[in-house]
Amino acid sequence: MSEDTTSGPDGTGDDGSGRGGPETGTETGAGAGGAARYARVTRHPTPGPRNSLWHWTEERSVARVMLNFLFVTVARLAPSLRVKNWALRRLGVTVGEGVSWALDATPDVFWPERITLEEGCIVGYDATLLCHEFLQDEYRLGDVVVGERAMIGAGAVVLPGVHVGREAQVAANSLVADDVPPGETVAGVPAEPVGDGDPGTGDGN
Repeated sequence: MSEDTTSGPDGTGDDGSGRGGPETGTETGAGAGGAARYARVTRHPTPGPRNSLWHWTEERSVARVMLNFLFVTVARLAPSLRVKNWALRRLGVTVGEGVSWALDATPDVFWPERITLEEGCIVGYDATLLCHEFLQDEYRLGDVVVGERAMIGAGAVVLPGVHVGREAQVAANSLVADDVPPGETVAGVPAEPVGDGDPGTGDGN
């Protein structure tokens, strides 16, 4: 399949959404604008009458995805954080020291190697980190980075290409479609900054 990283006319994705933050990752702020996440997400057209999910076997080994699913299950259900981190590393996830991966948290099963979990971060109960989006006529891929000592709350969903900055917090049940600057707290669908208050991030380990 061909790869297309073309953005929309205003520098955002073709749906016109202004998403993303710093091109450089977790160390700069939201002032970099909304196009950075889309700039990091690659687009792969899938011509034909069927939607892009039907094409996944052209890009991923069925056996590898089945093996990934087994390690994902271990990462989700094992009571030991050491075992969880071992399973995540077997998936290809970059796992820093002291990472806490809560029960039922789910990494991307197709492209887990595109996830980076920096030192001391927390991914809360039932949170999901997605590195792919299957759409009708294309699929999109992007790396997900959770910065040092950042926290993803219970039930939150992080979309492809998102970088969550150092010591940032994502509240429970949020949809993270933009980068989160270092030290920022975001909440909601889509997640937005909430100021100095504590929205009840709820890691829920």
